[in-house]
Amino acid sequence: MKNISYIDDWTSWLEGFEFYQPVTVRFSETDMFGHLNNTVPFIYFEQARIAFLHEKGFMADWAEKGAKSIPVVADLQCDYLKQVFFNEKLRIYVKVGRVGSSSVDIHYLGRNEAGDICFTGRGTMVQILLETGKGLAWTEEERERLLGSGHALSPRHRK
Repeated sequence: MKNISYIDDWTSWLEGFEFYQPVTVRFSETDMFGHLNNTVPFIYFEQARIAFLHEKGFMADWAEKGAKSIPVVADLQCDYLKQVFFNEKLRIYVKVGRVGSSSVDIHYLGRNEAGDICFTGRGTMVQILLETGKGLAWTEEERERLLGSGHALSPRHRK
């Protein structure tokens, strides 16, 4: 398998994924060659990340009127391993790689219906105070929610 900087051991890295968001490749997401445009996995990552964080109980807090903090994406990358085409059904898996004081490293895995890995990714998200734009440390309860196993995830999002 391709050497990817954030994956030390493929077997152990793959074991951590439980949550996924299903997507179907739309025609508008393909390029003139008929395969998935290289920008689209980032949209899928966002869609899956939001669903994942919603399941973990974060999105309601951040979206609440008068919220004092919001999440921002600090960096995001994607590694492409297999071409994807119109109308393919994918599962975009999400897991927490590491939690910092106010940041979280999130990892992504895109698989097709045959189970082939089409792309992987990772990114850092930071919780910031709206007033200052500075990082806001996770509470212990928030850290536990981020690091907790998939037991709280709805059945439609399990492997």
